[in-house]
Amino acid sequence: MCGIAGLYHLSTPKPVDPARIERMCDAMAHRGPDGHGIWTAPGVGLGHRRLSIIDVAGSPQPMASSDGRVMLVFNGEIYNYRELREELRAGGAMFHTDGDSEVIIAAWQRWGPQCVSRLHGMFAFAIYDLEARSLFLARDRLGVKPLFYAALSDGSLIFASELKGLIAHPLLRREVDPLAIEDYLAWGYVPDHRSILTGVHKLPAGSSLLLRHDRALPAPNQWWDVSFAERRKGRAADLEAELLHLLRQAVSSRMVADVPLGAFLSGGVDSSSVVALMAEASGAPVKTCSIGFDVAGLDETSYADQVARRFATDHRARTVSPDDFDHADDLAAMFDEPFADASALPTWRVCQLARETVTVALSGDGADEALAGYRRHAFQHGEDRLRAILPQSLRGPVFGGLGAIYPKADWAPRPLRAKSTLLALAGSSEQGYARAIGVTPPELRQTLYSPDFLRERGEYRAEQPFEAMMRSAPARSGLDRAQYADLRFWLPGDILTKVDRTSMAVSLEAREPLLDHRLIEFAATLPEGLRLKRGQGKWLMKKAMRRYLPDEILYRQKQGFVTPIADWFRGPLAGAARAISSSTSLARTGWFDTRRLGDIAEAHISGRSDHSRLLWQLLMLDKSLIRLAIV
Repeated sequence: MCGIAGLYHLSTPKPVDPARIERMCDAMAHRGPDGHGIWTAPGVGLGHRRLSIIDVAGSPQPMASSDGRVMLVFNGEIYNYRELREELRAGGAMFHTDGDSEVIIAAWQRWGPQCVSRLHGMFAFAIYDLEARSLFLARDRLGVKPLFYAALSDGSLIFASELKGLIAHPLLRREVDPLAIEDYLAWGYVPDHRSILTGVHKLPAGSSLLLRHDRALPAPNQWWDVSFAERRKGRAADLEAELLHLLRQAVSSRMVADVPLGAFLSGGVDSSSVVALMAEASGAPVKTCSIGFDVAGLDETSYADQVARRFATDHRARTVSPDDFDHADDLAAMFDEPFADASALPTWRVCQLARETVTVALSGDGADEALAGYRRHAFQHGEDRLRAILPQSLRGPVFGGLGAIYPKADWAPRPLRAKSTLLALAGSSEQGYARAIGVTPPELRQTLYSPDFLRERGEYRAEQPFEAMMRSAPARSGLDRAQYADLRFWLPGDILTKVDRTSMAVSLEAREPLLDHRLIEFAATLPEGLRLKRGQGKWLMKKAMRRYLPDEILYRQKQGFVTPIADWFRGPLAGAARAISSSTSLARTGWFDTRRLGDIAEAHISGRSDHSRLLWQLLMLDKSLIRLAIV
């Protein structure tokens, strides 16, 4: 795992100052503390920070091809590099290292831009071809590894693994995109189709960019997508066996490392499955770690302990407390852009714990998205059945009217919190799922903004690109479209961003075996009833894992990796909640109705409403703006 950065002149090739590339890389030193390198030529500069995982003593970057015609900087891991190396060697390629970086170079020289389809793994890389004078940027299929880029006023394009790498360049403008504020309030993060800064872009997951001198900046080329349009046929037992084979293959391929390796263990289905398959493939005890909370209703460490004992892992645990809020500034520094998934705090803590003994840790991310494991998938499936029975002309006025007058009963038992369901049923399948996955609904956002900001936002709503993605998805059903949007929109924007930044902040490589693209593609073809049956998500996976895990782990209610921020904002953090409306940089932007923000804080502190997620969003936005020196 590493950090990469570079500069490419789209117009006339000009000399590149190596010190400028070095500053961009130094801003991401946490991503690669084991080594660094800079290479420049007329019109181009490449930089690299290295975290040594495979071929520790070799494979320095930037790396040149044996004939000197190609230069590479690479962040990630290619899990099938050994098989590719043998295939390429049979075709005449020569190799001088034992790592995967040189395999990417040889694959580029053999297959050109199409080489990405041969790579199995997580990656973001840049290849400069000295003969063609072209720069090729690519990102892995699911977006596990990030890549930011921006065009500058001097005709150059800069790129880096993190936004802070771009910010280190003096010509980058630090102007907030107002639509990014709308997106962030809706989702709790800035999705991949936008950046917090105007003019900065994120290369989409499964996409590439081929740049040439004296050519305009092209649009990214999407080279991979997942399709839910086909259905796998066969007996359930045969599909279960195939799924288990893919799970084993995904886990074992990610256990290749020349440094200590372990796993995150929450005690949920996904991480427990990964640990079970690691234990099966390993001759030594698996190193595992977990994070608990000092709020009993949110603590899952007893389940993690149960799995650790079952597989005799070398297990360690730690507790997160309200005192950890003191590290909110550290979180803002990790993410650069505002990021309000409160589980980032315990994720960072578990990464810190893992890094004390290992350099690589396997996570359980991805199975919920691929196999319909979230509660919202069951709700979406049921709501779509009702939408199919009742026409929009009836649902809109009836459910919309009821939803408008139904109280937002945050204090009530879950079955009585019907407002969101009523509003979801009033709209289309896409509108309903946007509500299910969003953080701050459009009606509430409308009341937060100042008149000036509302004029600047115009007709744009954050849900529009999400709903468009669902409508155009290669899919057969509403559940298919929901899962597609999870994989293409929510997963790279939220979950993978969280894991990448928190793990890289402590120089830990996190690997996601359940996001192996072969496993994802297989899961997308499963009949709906093998993904979601009688309200039970991940049905086939749980059935396959019963030979390893007890029903108490497989079938208990999904809890999620959450943080007790609601309690915190009513206790030790009440002062921080009140300050949002008056004494913060955010209050000085002019974007919000500060009186309304104050009312929201008091309603939460008094217990009348639960606005903890919104308060956390506003707090993290404020801290990000300070970090970016915007206000």
